[in-house]
Amino acid sequence: MIKVNESMVKVLHTIGREAETSQSNIAKRVGISVGKVNYILQELYKKGIVKTERFINSKNRWAYKYILTPKGIKEKTKITKEFVKRKITEYEKMLEEVDS
Repeated sequence: MIKVNESMVKVLHTIGREAETSQSNIAKRVGISVGKVNYILQELYKKGIVKTERFINSKNRWAYKYILTPKGIKEKTKITKEFVKRKITEYEKMLEEVDS
């Protein structure tokens, strides 16, 4: 099981919307470093959640397309649900602390 964090959820959603993108573009959209995006993508690739394909981009340079696998689509949903559930629990605990 992958440790789910906000950055991972955002990377998965970015890839889901925009497969033909660069790691630097993902980093800008998510608000994290390119190195962290690379690390997250490597972990997702190892788990079979994301696959990559090389293609020639419009500038005649090789680039990668990041594609959610069928397993990745299921995991994206599961990871998002787990993340939201954890955040709701954190929010409820915070409310209890404020009330006491």
